[in-house]
Amino acid sequence: MIKRNQFRKPKNKLEGSVKDFSLPKISENLCCNCPSCKKIVFFEDLKNNLGVCPICSKHLRIKARERIQYIADENSFVEMFEDLKSKNILQFPDYDDKLKNAQIQSKESEGVITGVCKILGIDCCIFSMEPLFMMGSMGVIVGEKITRLFEYAQKNNMSVIGFTVSGGARMQEGMMSLMQMAKISAAVKKHGEKGLLYIAVLCDPTSGGVTASFAMSADIIAAEPDALICFAGPRVIEQTIRQKLPSGFQKAEFLLEKGFVDIIVKRTEQKKFLFNMLRLNSGGLKDDCL
Repeated sequence: MIKRNQFRKPKNKLEGSVKDFSLPKISENLCCNCPSCKKIVFFEDLKNNLGVCPICSKHLRIKARERIQYIADENSFVEMFEDLKSKNILQFPDYDDKLKNAQIQSKESEGVITGVCKILGIDCCIFSMEPLFMMGSMGVIVGEKITRLFEYAQKNNMSVIGFTVSGGARMQEGMMSLMQMAKISAAVKKHGEKGLLYIAVLCDPTSGGVTASFAMSADIIAAEPDALICFAGPRVIEQTIRQKLPSGFQKAEFLLEKGFVDIIVKRTEQKKFLFNMLRLNSGGLKDDCL
């Protein structure tokens, strides 16, 4: 009679001593694919490089507070007008839900952060638009916060540094949103008439009503490499004129060539650049600072 397990080989002494091998779990927040070069990049490397891909040097979009953090001296930034929040003034359908979702996604109350800070010891006003809040769109409150900042800077004889990242005017607020173009532009003009400096740093993307107003009204217009800067986007223009646009059309380098932008500054060099411009404006720049 055949017994159970009769044909099974006897256990080797080493059998069972080796544990099952399993791959280590990789956190979803460990790395990502660069949207430009498609290579895998660790988030830690991106953070250390200020959101610039260490492989292809693509300047990725970063949060408004991260910009202020690497520009302003440590613990020098003081936020202003943070209590202002958008409302559904036109009772636009689903706008209330979009505002709530934008606040959750961006962890900010509005599409721009405004305040005062020091850049290597020099006092200035600063605003930075938040791309995760409805793509930094310009609504009534965004316009109000930036306008108040320019008025504060004018009253206190301070320069203004602005980082623009926006898809343009906020359609859910209609004409009220478009009015912010004139309101901010008027504040910029009064600030400039007093002989005060305004530097705009155009980031990817800067478009629509923001481009057509305060983004292009600065004394010095800088831009990040490869940033899209436009009023109407390239696809809209191509569909309208039924023609293919030139390569790199509306990119920062193209606008620099055509004279719409004064200089292109890499993110890693922006703090030193802004410091030099502020010192130059105050008459304290030395050759060794350049």
